[in-house]
Amino acid sequence: MSRGSLTPREREVMKLLADGKTVKESAALLGLSVKTVEAHKSNLMRKLEVHNKAQLITVAIQKRIIPLPPSL
Repeated sequence: MSRGSLTPREREVMKLLADGKTVKESAALLGLSVKTVEAHKSNLMRKLEVHNKAQLITVAIQKRIIPLPPSL
C-alpha cells in the first residue's frame, strides 16, 4: 500500500489517531461527525490491512505520517 493511495483526510485522521486522539476528539478537531471519522478509520484499516490501533500507529511511523518518538 503506497502512501499516495490514502486521501488527505485519511492521512489527517491517521495522524490524529496515531497521536493518541480518540475518534470523538479527532471528529471535534476536524469538524466532522464521529460517524465520519469512524468511516475514515475503517477505510484506513482496510486499505492498510491492519486490524488494530497499534498496527495503525506502526504503519503511520513507517510511512512517516507521524515522526518516530525520540529515544529516552
